Amino acid sequence: VAKDLGLQLPEVTDSGVRITGRGRTQYFVLHGKTGHLVTAERIDREQLCRSLQQCVLRCELIVEGEM
Repeated sequence: VAKDLGLQLPEVTDSGVRITGRGRTQYFVLHGKTGHLVTAERIDREQLCRSLQQCVLRCELIVEGEM
């Protein structure tokens, strides 16, 4: 994510970069040392999507400040 946005690693935390999703559970976070998007915890497909054929988790990346 940091590379795609053209940000250096210190800028990722200083810019107020946040990952948001629906619901209470935060499934994704930005790794502080690499700037990579990683899973925050184990994702259980059966619990999330039950009998749906296609399971999609959506999230938004919010960057506050100048880029």
